[in-house]
Amino acid sequence: MKMYLISDNIDTQIGMRLAGIEGCVAHDRDSITEQVKKAVSDGETGVLIFTEKAAAMVSDYLSQLKLTIHTPLIIEIPDRHGSRDIAGSINRMVQESIGLKL
Repeated sequence: MKMYLISDNIDTQIGMRLAGIEGCVAHDRDSITEQVKKAVSDGETGVLIFTEKAAAMVSDYLSQLKLTIHTPLIIEIPDRHGSRDIAGSINRMVQESIGLKL
């Protein structure tokens, strides 16, 4: 099983590559969607990592994907600018996972 990063900036992609995680840089909705489809169709991808900004560009697509596929696990990470709203992100993840609103 491997991890794959879809980032909106080169710095995050380089840092993750140094940690052994391959990925790509995409700046628009269409290219991000194309990369997601590529990663999902690869049977070896177990974790699909997004920077927050990249995930925000395709949030509706990712929400639908999370409901219909079991693998890969889709996660968001903050990029070099830090998290936009870490408390909101945690609350949203809990709500999506178990249906409990905190």
